[in-house]
Amino acid sequence: MRLSKFNILLALAPFTTAGLFSGCALAPRVGSFAPRTGDEMMVAGRYVHTGTPVVLWTDPGGYDAYRVERRFAPLAKSDWKTSSEEVKGLTTPNRYNTRKGDLTTNELERVRSGGWDLPLLQRVVDQFVLHFDVCGVSRQCFNILHDHRDLSVHFMLDLDGTLYQTLDLKERAWHATTSNSRSVGIEIANMGSYGKEENSPLEQWYAKDAKGKTRLTLPERFGDGGLRTPNFVGRPARNEPVRGVIQGRELTQYDYTPQQYRALAHLTAALCRVFPKMKCDYPRDAAGKLIPRKLADDELEKYAGVLGHYHIQTNKVDPGPALDWDALIGQARGLMGEAQSGPVNPTSLGHGRRRF
Repeated sequence: MRLSKFNILLALAPFTTAGLFSGCALAPRVGSFAPRTGDEMMVAGRYVHTGTPVVLWTDPGGYDAYRVERRFAPLAKSDWKTSSEEVKGLTTPNRYNTRKGDLTTNELERVRSGGWDLPLLQRVVDQFVLHFDVCGVSRQCFNILHDHRDLSVHFMLDLDGTLYQTLDLKERAWHATTSNSRSVGIEIANMGSYGKEENSPLEQWYAKDAKGKTRLTLPERFGDGGLRTPNFVGRPARNEPVRGVIQGRELTQYDYTPQQYRALAHLTAALCRVFPKMKCDYPRDAAGKLIPRKLADDELEKYAGVLGHYHIQTNKVDPGPALDWDALIGQARGLMGEAQSGPVNPTSLGHGRRRF
């Protein structure tokens, strides 16, 4: 019996489909969901594992810096027109814009519509800027940045170690003036550092328990602070306040929590692997010591790696004297393994040892 062309094609269909997908068993089912594991950050539209919990702006409970509306205003008053009338600090509906770097005119035209690819982004990004938020918790941090100050940042790190990503890393967030186009920024929940002459809120946020251990005490107006860890008890990594000199000023600050150090080390390792121009190190002087001041303009222009806000601006002191740079960078390097010689597959990050 002769088969029509239609019958032949129908008979071969299963084999043709299998060939297209390199094996029927591996082909995703149409309409099926591809779940996140919960540790991915977004880089030029691609998921990249960090090994620590990350809440994206697209997740329930996330913080979306793409939206024009104020997150914490009543819904009826959250639109841009009302927001611009009620909050003097808001001058533009967008709190971010396009990275430029050394892009050509043609490249800039492509990326301004969202057309970033990873190699192009790797060419532009080479700094990771650390801030403390002086807000205490990430929920309040986003409220201040987004609803009141026309600012943005790629990541926020809460007291319990939860990372929130508010923008894809392809975006130019507004957090570090001259370094915005080349950097990734993070706001770490911490009430900051203070000189003797300043009014310090630290006594409102830190207290000793019956055993003499320092613990965080959120003021009542913050409620649960928006922390995702139920009944979380936050403690600084060092029990006593840390004193040090930043920008020539003697400052006092309570340390970050162990949970924050762990998450920050994982994120640092992930970023330094994804962006090969970003050294896993901090600014050092000729003796190998931390530089506790703004870098000279030519130094900053040449610097690629992890740095503090105070390395960029003379009027800033974050992330303060309490940050243990050696512990952070040591842990991040341990998570990375051997130093990479070139760009890596951004999905290859594993889970390394933890020291904090």
